[in-house]
Amino acid sequence: MATLGGVKDSEASQNSVEIENLARFAVDEHNKKENAILEFARVVKAKEQVVAGTMHHLTIEAIEAGKKKIYEAEVWVKPWLNFMELKEFKHAGDVPVFTSSDLGVKRDGHGPGWQSVPVHDPSVQDAANHALKSIQQRSNSLFPYELQEVVDANAEVEDDSAKFDMLLKVKRGSAEEKLKVVVHKNSEGSYHLNRMEPHTQLKSRCSDGPLREVLPSRNLESNHQGVALLQVS
Repeated sequence: MATLGGVKDSEASQNSVEIENLARFAVDEHNKKENAILEFARVVKAKEQVVAGTMHHLTIEAIEAGKKKIYEAEVWVKPWLNFMELKEFKHAGDVPVFTSSDLGVKRDGHGPGWQSVPVHDPSVQDAANHALKSIQQRSNSLFPYELQEVVDANAEVEDDSAKFDMLLKVKRGSAEEKLKVVVHKNSEGSYHLNRMEPHTQLKSRCSDGPLREVLPSRNLESNHQGVALLQVS
């Protein structure tokens, strides 16, 4: 039996059908109670807490009158009773959108440079999701990659294009890992994954051989698996 505990990351991915259904329920219930017309966009973050059932703490992006905004919601679920209730729904701010000016690209006449950007920015999330999709297409893994979190994000903007350097926390099957990716967004709004590498070097001992060190591959195009194996003594 589960015991009461603190708030933690949801066991299900924020991109999962289960979490999205909870978020859509929260938006629909808010619309009914407040006679509002919010339109669900996506789940930004999902956490949960064991109570008499599960309290889901959701950060939701929704559209109001054509403008994207961030909301915090709490949904109480008792699956054995088929019970679901919206406990709280509140506005948490407008969706941050960065521009060349925000990143200081042309500040004081200096050239382009990398600047830290909000991990929940829609462009950052889109770039992260594209990176994961591209990695999945190049992978021979039987388990799909699921984006757990954008841990850190930096961007460099030049005119109508941008580059994103991000640290992603992902899940594949039961294993979690962190990936460092660089994604380019061109003037037409299309994304391209330029580079992917494991965030840390991993060491493992093969059953029939010496210790091997897994080194990141810096050129994704030349190594679709994203890593190279180097035998060490």
